[in-house]
Amino acid sequence: MVMTKLLKINHHHTIPFAGGLYRTTTRSNVASLALATSPFQFSSGYCSKTCIPSRLKLVSSTCYATLSAVVKPQESAFDGKEAALLVDELRTSFNTGRTRSYEWRISQLQNIAKMIDEQEKSITEALYQDLSKPELEAFLAELSNTKSSCMLAIKELKNWMAPETVKTSVTTFPSSAQIVSEPLGVVLVISAWNFPFLLSVEPVIGAISAGNAVVLKPSEIAPATSSLLAKLFSEYLDETTIRVVQGGVPETTALLDQKWDKIFFTGGARVGRIVMAAAAKKLTPVVLELGGKCPALVDSDVNLQVAARRIITGKWACNNGQACIGSKDVSRIVNSFHFKRLESMMKENGVANKIVHGGQTMEDKLKISPTILVDVPEESSMMQEEIFGPLLPVITVSKIEDGFQVIRSKPKPLAAYLFTDNKVLQNRFVENVSAGGMGINETVLHVTMKDLPFGGVGESGIGAYHGKFSYETFSHKKGVLYRSFDGDSDLRYPPYTPEKKRVLKALLSSDIFGAILAFFGFSKDS
Repeated sequence: MVMTKLLKINHHHTIPFAGGLYRTTTRSNVASLALATSPFQFSSGYCSKTCIPSRLKLVSSTCYATLSAVVKPQESAFDGKEAALLVDELRTSFNTGRTRSYEWRISQLQNIAKMIDEQEKSITEALYQDLSKPELEAFLAELSNTKSSCMLAIKELKNWMAPETVKTSVTTFPSSAQIVSEPLGVVLVISAWNFPFLLSVEPVIGAISAGNAVVLKPSEIAPATSSLLAKLFSEYLDETTIRVVQGGVPETTALLDQKWDKIFFTGGARVGRIVMAAAAKKLTPVVLELGGKCPALVDSDVNLQVAARRIITGKWACNNGQACIGSKDVSRIVNSFHFKRLESMMKENGVANKIVHGGQTMEDKLKISPTILVDVPEESSMMQEEIFGPLLPVITVSKIEDGFQVIRSKPKPLAAYLFTDNKVLQNRFVENVSAGGMGINETVLHVTMKDLPFGGVGESGIGAYHGKFSYETFSHKKGVLYRSFDGDSDLRYPPYTPEKKRVLKALLSSDIFGAILAFFGFSKDS
């Protein structure tokens, strides 16, 4: 029997969480495939990539994180010629070796940390202006995470830069070998609007740590943050090697037409394909942080209140599911285009009557209350498209194995979550479900672990970053073999006699005893 649970979220509010969560005594009648959130969901109103397992239509999928069509076109002074001059200027600076030194890297990282400390108020104000993001949410989701990444890089940079010594083989004796990290060169970072500060600065921290010159292209859909980043970068960082380019599609197109040593893009799959196609023309490597839909599978015998709170927190973060859309703690939808798109999803035939909580809208303030829907039709746009808003669909499955199969039948998600105390199910989930990252009995928090890579797989992305992984993403691992002029054997040089052949075969087979015998003209059989 489907039960309706009143889940206490705080001392003042309750959320009716109806359907989809079964409480039974047998495992066969299990679970709810609760549709949680992508790992970047700290915000309540505007930007939550609703994470439902769903087939993504490759032709019609829309990049809501980087969509520029909603911005009025304007004449651009930054064209292909300007972009080429910018890249040439940065490459000239990079070729001087300026960015390679530990001193340059650490000074830029320290200036970023200083910038965050000194400009916290202006950064928070810009985030509020763009997204009505509450002050606490801005601090927790953007400033704190960015500062943490910066301080980790400052602390560990010497260790990251140190060459890694590796073993050599008998065939190169005497010798030594190392893996040396070197910067790629001049890199491009294209960020998204949903976390416009974090998703801009964190990749830049990785690029600087690795010793690169970098161009940042913030999202024009968050214009206040974009403008502030351009101002602050020019004040705090080395303008000869680190630049910000503002603008929309024309500017981004001009940048993509240039030759880069790497492109780091955060956004949706549609624009990701455009970025990858542009990069392929010049054989430029890419990191694509895409996203998509990320399922949360809830077993029937878990602590339902804790599971629901963690899913809600992953989806709506600081608001904790608060339904009052007039509250100062609810972020607004980023613009009217996205507001109408989300409202249309809720009003679609067969969907409107599935709302069990929320559904209120305030168009004049671009606010939509956190909304829960149960058993939304599979063919609805809410289930077929990326939602990117405060709508949380829940679908039910009769047994846990069905939930596994539903997830595997969809494109690989950026993150997948499982709520169960059953260790066997946890192991099966980790082993058999492919996703960029996972959380067991938790949502989102794996993103804050700097020792874990963050990135997608398949259609949810290419490459990973965070912590040392950011450094490695923007580095080339160069293998170096060191030898002296001593110990130069005639074995490797012509003429190739039968004796040399026997010795070399023994050496290449790691048969030291056989090699010694062959060297003196003997064999194991003699």
